[in-house]
This record gives sequence, structure tokens and C-alpha cells, in this order.
Amino acid sequence: MLDVASSFPPPATRDEQAPARHGIEIRNLSKVFGKNPDKIVPLLGQGVGKQELMEVHKHILGLNDINIRMPAGCIQVIMGLSGSGKSTLIRHINRLIDPTVGEVLVEGVDVCRMSPRELREFRRHKTAMVFQQFGLLPHRTVLDNAVYGLELQRVPRARQVDAAMHWLGRVGLAGFEGHYPHQLSGGMQQRVGLARALVNDAPILLMDEAFSALDPLIRVDMQSILLDLQKEIRKTIVFITHDLDEALRLGDRIAILRDGEVVQQGTGQEIVLSPADDYIMDFVRHVNRGKVIQLGALTGARAVPPDADGIELPASTLLETAVAALLGSGKSMILVTDGRGTVLGCLTLPDVVSAMVSP
Repeated sequence: MLDVASSFPPPATRDEQAPARHGIEIRNLSKVFGKNPDKIVPLLGQGVGKQELMEVHKHILGLNDINIRMPAGCIQVIMGLSGSGKSTLIRHINRLIDPTVGEVLVEGVDVCRMSPRELREFRRHKTAMVFQQFGLLPHRTVLDNAVYGLELQRVPRARQVDAAMHWLGRVGLAGFEGHYPHQLSGGMQQRVGLARALVNDAPILLMDEAFSALDPLIRVDMQSILLDLQKEIRKTIVFITHDLDEALRLGDRIAILRDGEVVQQGTGQEIVLSPADDYIMDFVRHVNRGKVIQLGALTGARAVPPDADGIELPASTLLETAVAALLGSGKSMILVTDGRGTVLGCLTLPDVVSAMVSP
């Protein structure tokens, strides 16, 4: 059986390929709710936990010393159970919540130090938000909901309509622009919410549990729409979820929160292969590893024999995809390449299947 670790030279990830603009960096950010939060912050450095903070000091810990760098043009997932602080965190990015201490840097500018005028402009032009409960205005049509942000920016009506019709079409709502929210299903309403965010053409898209209120099949469909759109729009997306499968499918990078602290962050593959503790282990125990782990993570690849009869697959190929390709090819092994045609080693079907089974 092969070990699972980084062995083959890894292919470029989506975040490495992304343009170096509109990245987000959160530095040493803590949020304490209560009457005297500034006096409570030093206690966090002394190891006072969430429970003691509430019971003894009558303050609530929202976030504790958060440090996350979110690469530009990528999907950063913030994951955690209820009460972990994930929704509190995303609201710091557009400063709907002010931190007790810390910085939120966008293009090197600290959002927390912006003047009211600067913050208004930042919210209008740099960020857009998609909410869990859709947030549509019931008295407005689909079209008028979609153009709402551009109305606030005083964009000419013709440009508003052109932009809205384009994005409504892209999310599958062409022909529904005259309908009202109550005439749409939940999935269709969320498509309106997504289109409204895209119409603003903001480089940062904040999505707070955006798909969690949807039925499972509709939720998967919305995930597919988002991934397809992201190939084109390349926005910096911060996506909040409590669902690990959703996090693994969407996230270029994932940060997992517990009780207001980051427990682990990295790519989905890194988290599945090397869980930081028992808490993360419980999350990843039942993950379909074939949908997460790539061929390049398998060590012990054999040297390619001279008479090898194999199918060539890049190191970035998911194990599940590799198994299907190998079985369909009628060949005996996989020749793992660097994506440019250079063969790095070979793997057999048992090698790949064994790596798909949780240790």
C-alpha cells in the first residue's frame, strides 16, 4: 500500500494561478462582545477560554487571534459549526462588525481604519454580499432586485438593465426578469441574489451560508453554477459554510474555526491528509477521499518499466477520476505526468484504490 503525502512535483493550484490583486489578509483579529472588551483582550493571551470568559467575566468571545491570508481570485472557505465565529468573521471584511483588535487588509489597506466616506465607497465598489435567506426585496421584480446596487451607485438605467440581463442569463434566469420573488422557488431566489452580487462587478464576493437553506440537489446545482462562473470572473470569494463536503468542493483554501479560533487551514487535500487534531479528524473521517486527493499526493510511485502499457494522467487528477479513466482505458497502469507531458512515475489500480480508503 502506498503512503499518502506530497511526492510528485505538485501542479500549480488555482490560487497560484490567480491575479495578484484584491487579496484579503486578516491579521491578529479578535472580537469580544460585552461592556469592556478592550480590558478583556489581554486575558485571551493568558489562555482564558470562551466558557470562562462568559461565566466569570460576563463577556462573549467572538473571535480570538485570527490570521488568514486569502489569495486574490480564489475561493476561500471559512468552515465551522454553529457558534464557531464564521459569520462574525465574514462581517469584519466589509466592516459590518468592528474588531476589538486587529486588522483587515484589502490590497494592503486596513478596512478598520477607513473613514465613513471611504467605507461607503469600499462597500459599494469593492464588495458584494450573498445572504443565506436571499435578502430580496419582495415588492421589486427580479430585474429591479438585480439592479439595486447599481441604482445606489447612480449608474444610468440602460447600463443597469444591460448588466442585470447579462448576469440573470448567466445564472439561468433569462425570461424571469419580470417575476416577483414570491413567484420563484428557493433556488431561483438565490440565483437572483447571486446575480445581484455579480451585477455590481465588485472584485470581492462575500457569501454567508449562501446555499445552506436550499434542498440538497438544488444546493449542488448552485455550487456547480458558482464554480463555472468563477472560471470566468476570477473574483476573491469568501464562502461561509458548516458543511465539509461543500467546503471541499468549493474551496481553493479552507479555514476551519472552533470556538472563535482557527483550528486548521490549508487546501482541502492538506486538511484531509493531515488533520491537525481529533476535532478535524472527526470532520474528515467519512469524506470521499477519491474526490479530494490527487495523484500527485501518492508516494512510492514506481519507476516506469520500458514496456509500460499505461494511460497518461496529470498529477492534479483526482483519484476517483483516475480510477474511472484507468478502467475505461483497458490498460494496466497510470503514467503520472507533470501536466506538460513529462512522466514522473507510474501507479497501478490497487495503489490508487488503497489511497482512497481512510487510514
